[in-house]
Formats: sequence, C-alpha cells, structure tokens
Amino acid sequence: MPGSRILRERRTVEAMIRLYCHDQHGTAGQALCADCQALAAYAGERLAKCPFQENKTVCAKCRVHCYQAQRRERIREVMRYAGPRMLSRHPVMAIQHLWDGLRKEPRRAHPKKSAA
Repeated sequence: MPGSRILRERRTVEAMIRLYCHDQHGTAGQALCADCQALAAYAGERLAKCPFQENKTVCAKCRVHCYQAQRRERIREVMRYAGPRMLSRHPVMAIQHLWDGLRKEPRRAHPKKSAA
C-alpha cells in the first residue's frame, strides 16, 4: 500500500493531466482522452515503483529518471501548461507540490550491502 506522500503525488499528477487534457483536448469531468489516460496510468506505475517512496522529492529534481524519454518530455509539456494554472484551480495541491519540491534529494535509493 503506497504511503500518503506517494498518494498525494499521484493525485497531483492526475489533476495536472486532467487540467491539461480538458483545456487542450476538450474533455470534461473525470474523462480523459486515450493519450492522457495512458500517461496518467504510466505516471501512476512509475510512482508506485519509485525507489525513494515517502522520501522522494518532485520528479523534476530527482537524479533517477524512471520515465522513458518520450514520456518524460510529454509529462514536462503537461506540467509546463498545468503548473501555473494549479494555483488558481487546485491551490492546496499546488502549494503542497511546491513544498515537496523543497525536499532534499535522498542520497541513495537502496543502501548497498557490504560484501563480506
């Protein structure tokens, strides 16, 4: 079961994708176009497999790039559009995301075991 930090990040990413999809692709309500739905599912999978989990910073500041290059560029496009609009449409999520961006990056995902 993912922790509260990962769930919050997932809700924020989904809200950003929804905002982008509604404005750019003309969808409404909870509906997303097929491309945005696939991007949201992919982002959710990546968050679930994040090696840092509750200690993670925002993905843009992470040294581990777990997104495929094409999808990383797509999520950047979504965030460039949705990020500034989040303050007016989802102010609490936006502030929490900004706050999470101030987190220091964890040193390692998994501590290495010494060879004995």
